Amino acid sequence: MRKFIETIQNIWKIEDLRNRLLTTLLFVLIYRFGSFVVLPGIDPTALTSLHAQTAGGLMALLDMFSGGAFSNASVFALGIMPYISASIVIQLLTIAVPYFQKMQKEGESGRQKMNQITRYLTVAILLFQGPSYLVNLSVQMAQAGQPLAIGFNWFTISSTIILCAGSMFVMWLGERITDRGIGNGISFIILIGIIARLPGAIVQEFSSRLNDAGGGLMVFFIEVIILLFVFAFAIMLVQGTRKIPVQYAKRIVGNKQYGGVRQYIPLKVNAANVMPIIFAQAIMFIPIALVGFSASGANAFTRAFMDNDGFWYNFVFAILIIAFTYFYTAIIINPVQMAENLKLNNGFIPGVKPGKKTAEYIDTIMSRITLPGSILLAIIAVLPAFARLFGVSMSFAQFYGGTSLLIMVGVILDTLQQIESHLLMRHYDGFFESGMRIKGRSGAMAY
Repeated sequence: MRKFIETIQNIWKIEDLRNRLLTTLLFVLIYRFGSFVVLPGIDPTALTSLHAQTAGGLMALLDMFSGGAFSNASVFALGIMPYISASIVIQLLTIAVPYFQKMQKEGESGRQKMNQITRYLTVAILLFQGPSYLVNLSVQMAQAGQPLAIGFNWFTISSTIILCAGSMFVMWLGERITDRGIGNGISFIILIGIIARLPGAIVQEFSSRLNDAGGGLMVFFIEVIILLFVFAFAIMLVQGTRKIPVQYAKRIVGNKQYGGVRQYIPLKVNAANVMPIIFAQAIMFIPIALVGFSASGANAFTRAFMDNDGFWYNFVFAILIIAFTYFYTAIIINPVQMAENLKLNNGFIPGVKPGKKTAEYIDTIMSRITLPGSILLAIIAVLPAFARLFGVSMSFAQFYGGTSLLIMVGVILDTLQQIESHLLMRHYDGFFESGMRIKGRSGAMAY
């Protein structure tokens, strides 16, 4: 406890870090305030049916990603997921379309162009999802006796524009957190939405177990212990590495000797971190967006992919996570570039020829560790469905794995790692004793 208090004091002493944390807090408060600002023309007291609709199933996940704004009919109701969906499309285009491949190789200028195209695509997605959301909102409010006049009218047009502007503002907040705050703004925005639901989920599960006869309170404590074990396992998965030994040849320049030492290249078991989870979840939201955020007009095939406790939903979700893990690992880790850098620095892997053989060796190692890493990631992602089988409430089961847990672990560790880096640069101790350092998402794509 004393160590933690000293660390907080050291954080406050560093002006740049203090300003970044306060800026992040300000943007988070703006985001949370906006999630309760209801669309003009909507009566908040008539949203009881919408709240009930988002209490379970895939709608609950969608509401969680928006920080509760979806169920509040807020100006931020569509959240950040349209931007994530647009990012998926652009990333896939960098593989298939030469024009985007060229932009990716242009460095910072190319990245800015791709970001601009991603924003335009986000607006296009929002203009499609906005009317869908309003149609579903009209259905839910009609059950409360206050139907909306949905059609080509001023209310639909103005509300769609407001929803679009709200999501773009959330994206802007995320970018400002990245530039002026603690970093990884888009992921941090998602994290805030998840954490906002955690206290209520714990209270709800505790209350339900307290009312159960026959050891309900003991069952709750067992659930908490299992949750902590899953949380610890997720941390191990995020931080796990495989080290490759590298020998640097001796060089004598003038009177100084360089090299002659052995170091290690740490290859992360889960180099892509939480991005496969976020992207796979964005894909799984597509069916619910196509049918207007309601299962009423969906056929049996579509409904199967809207049931996040069902077999087909979790099976496809797991396959997407494994595929996106390989996809992002291929983007993040470039064996050819790593082999070239080793060669330029007179480094080599013992027993492996420099150049092409080294690149093939690194690629083989990455393939071997990515497969179990992606499978474990997929298993954690579908754990909430198993928790539901044992009677855990929907709101609490979401934190037994899945998107919620992995985003929490990845973003929190990354944030702590960045704070610790600021402390170490100013010669202050980090959160842990000397020799114990937090491993963040170094090398992974951050949003």
